[in-house]
This record gives sequence, structure tokens and C-alpha cells, in this order.
Amino acid sequence: MNKIIDNVRKDLIRNSDQKVKQQGERFFKEEVTLYGIRSALVTNIGRDHFRAIDNKDKEFIFSLCRELLKSGILEESFIACNWSYNVRKQYNNEDFKTFEKWVNEYVKNWATCDTLCNHTVGTFIEMYPEYLSGLKIWATSDNRWVKRASAVSLIVPARKGIFLEDIFEIADILHSDKDDMVQKGYGWMLKVSSQAHQKEVFDYIMKKKSTMPRTSLRYAIEKMPKELKAMAMAK
Repeated sequence: MNKIIDNVRKDLIRNSDQKVKQQGERFFKEEVTLYGIRSALVTNIGRDHFRAIDNKDKEFIFSLCRELLKSGILEESFIACNWSYNVRKQYNNEDFKTFEKWVNEYVKNWATCDTLCNHTVGTFIEMYPEYLSGLKIWATSDNRWVKRASAVSLIVPARKGIFLEDIFEIADILHSDKDDMVQKGYGWMLKVSSQAHQKEVFDYIMKKKSTMPRTSLRYAIEKMPKELKAMAMAK
């Protein structure tokens, strides 16, 4: 396992770029650690190294993901997120505990949160929708990234038009949160939901708009027609 991780890191170091690193550091409000590699290249590096392990079982892959996530380095976390998604056909209901641990312990920025939750966690929830109740518990967390995760884990399902009532429940829990990362997260969830359920999401927003943070409101209505946006933004 150590040899696999070492080879990944050597490849990341070899492709690092100081200018990209500095640009990346300026892009985040929170402090991040990164090599300085554009995301498309990180994806390619991860894909190349996964070929050597794609015959391994999920537990082995997850152990590699955990080591990469533990480093706290952005590009390593992206590879971990992609690898965990690659073994989605092997998911079982016990994996929610693993993903919950990763979100609580290793997610320290919006990029890792969204990459892990959009695909790995979101796919798990589609496979095992009984764990939607777990996302609602995440929404009550004191950890800003766990709260954001509760919403952004439903981005892909929302795009498919599913789990609308659960999406509204999570939006209700996060409704008055003061953290802009949480506000943007649940606003994004509502925005994507509106593409399949425009009327229902618009009606929801109109009921909540007097108390909904403006950041969440703007995100939520972004894909709506101009006339509906105007109604939602009117005081």
C-alpha cells in the first residue's frame, strides 16, 4: 500500500507548478495545502494509478483513500474521492459510517467536500435512500463542512428529480445558518432541484424568502426565468 501511495505522490510532485499553487491558494478563503496541479491533470494522474489497483477489493481501495485524505493535501483528496467513487458497484450499507468519518475528520474545504459528496456520498444515498435520515443529522452538526455535505450530497439526485421532500427538509434545517459555505451549499441544492421541479421549489422559496439568507436565495433562483427571479427578490 505504501508503495502505491508513494508512486502517486511522486507523480503529483513531478507535475506540480508553483504558479498554479499560488493561484490555488488565493482561490480559497480558508488555508489549503496543495501541490499546484490543474484539476484535469490530477484526474488523469489518479486514473493512471488506479489501473494498477482496479482488481483490488473495496476495503483495500478505501484504505488507500483514507491515507490520501489524511494528508490534507488538496490534490490527494481529489484522487481519494475519485477512487472511492470508482468502486461504487461494491458499496454496501455499512459504508455510510466510513463516509461519515471521512467528512467529519478529513474534509477541510469546499472543494474536497463537494468532490466527495457529489459523487461518492450522493451515489451511496441513491443506492441506500434509507440513509437520507443520516444526512438530516449531518445538517444539525457544528461542523460547517458536515452541514454543507448534507446538502451537496444531494446535488446529483436533485438533478434527477428525486428526493425532493428530503431536500426541502434539509433546506429547512440549514435555513438560517450564518455560514456562507452552508448557505451556498443548500442554495445550490435548491437550484439544481428547481431544474426538475421549478414550481415546487419556487413555491418553497416564496414561503421562505423573508427569512432565507440572500446568498441562499440568489443561488436557489439562479436557473429560474427572469420573471420568477424578480418575484423572489422583491421585498
